[in-house]
Amino acid sequence: MLDDLRNSAASSYEEGVPEELPPEEGPRRRRASAQGGGTFLGMTAPQRFLLVLMLLILCCVLSSFALLLTGRVVLPFI
Repeated sequence: MLDDLRNSAASSYEEGVPEELPPEEGPRRRRASAQGGGTFLGMTAPQRFLLVLMLLILCCVLSSFALLLTGRVVLPFI
């Protein structure tokens, strides 16, 4: 029963595998330098800087509120 186990497993595996699939032609992505100007999400460098700056300020404000609400930080004038 177990004498020919390796050969029987290999033969059943080879039957289920197709010989060779043709390569699929999918949409090709352009390189960032080929798009012209090095834009990301259609924004220029100053626009990206302002977006990141606003996200930084938002994170700082929200984390400060979270610290105040949990009582980890107490304002000295209250």
